[in-house]
Amino acid sequence: MSETATHTVTVSDAAARRIAAILSQTNDADSLRISVEGGGCSGFSYKYDLTSGHEEDDVVLERDGARVLIDQVSLAYMEGAVVDFVDDLMGQSFQIRNPNAIASCGCGTSFSV
Repeated sequence: MSETATHTVTVSDAAARRIAAILSQTNDADSLRISVEGGGCSGFSYKYDLTSGHEEDDVVLERDGARVLIDQVSLAYMEGAVVDFVDDLMGQSFQIRNPNAIASCGCGTSFSV
């Protein structure tokens, strides 16, 4: 699998294709914002939002028509992570492989550091 890294977060080919497809189908958003929030069964959870525009301190990842925004606070928890999109028998989902996570829940949306 080919991947492109920017600012220590990597967006896989599959994730870039899926993000670009989602963004092409919406008129009011030009980016996918990924953030880390307190909560979830393991302490922190990932949040995904479609948005337009970005904040001054956002890290902007652009690739093949996909645009991902990550704020500086979330970036600290995601350093070295890979954003991927998985389509298998269990379903379709964005998954973040985060080397900083010491534990995660079964659904893969929350983690602890």
